[in-house]
Amino acid sequence: MEQGLITITLNGTVIHAKEGQSIVEAARENGVYIPTLCDYKSLPPAGTCRVCTVRAGGRVVAGCTTPVSHGMTVESESPELSDLRKGLIEMLFVEGNHMCPSCEKSGDCELQALAYRYRMEVPRFPFSFTNRAIDASLPHLILEHNRCIQCLRCVRGVKSRGGQDIFGFKNRGRDIRITVDTTDPDALSEETARKAMAICPVGALLTKGLHYLTPIGERRYDETPIGTDVEKGGDGS
Repeated sequence: MEQGLITITLNGTVIHAKEGQSIVEAARENGVYIPTLCDYKSLPPAGTCRVCTVRAGGRVVAGCTTPVSHGMTVESESPELSDLRKGLIEMLFVEGNHMCPSCEKSGDCELQALAYRYRMEVPRFPFSFTNRAIDASLPHLILEHNRCIQCLRCVRGVKSRGGQDIFGFKNRGRDIRITVDTTDPDALSEETARKAMAICPVGALLTKGLHYLTPIGERRYDETPIGTDVEKGGDGS
């Protein structure tokens, strides 16, 4: 076996994985899709959404933050895990105002795509009907606080030229809000705003004037269900 490779058992099949990889990464490289919302290519894992929950060594763990180990046994698909993920997706929907037909991110939204994958219809939880203010004061970006799922992708993945954080969070619980550092007016350029919108898995960060450049019906998950690229041998990017 190649140096640096180990073997684990994933859903009953022995696969090779690289030392130090997360369960999600190892599964992806072997054509097995484990859903995530907070995990994103090239970013350090955060483990905030728990949609990637798997059973490893008899324990329920977050697949994006748990490294593989030689001989590990992982179960990523079962009726129990599917229902758990579906429940987490439902909770994210009822906590915010995710009105998909009128959302600018419809068709590109990972939360919406996962709802379709797990056949979510009527959530089992009551809607919160949040009414958080929408901030359109920035020159290139709209902050739709009602849709934020607190995945921290923007905080981890969007930096100034000097490597400083542009995004952050304030408050806790139901009062948590995205914040933007406006002390450097050049930090959040149109290019950075586009990157922020792309990295956000939902419709919480929207670049002004660019929402509908790609018509609804022709967007990423309109044409290909989420996870299909991994299952067909792609890298999920």
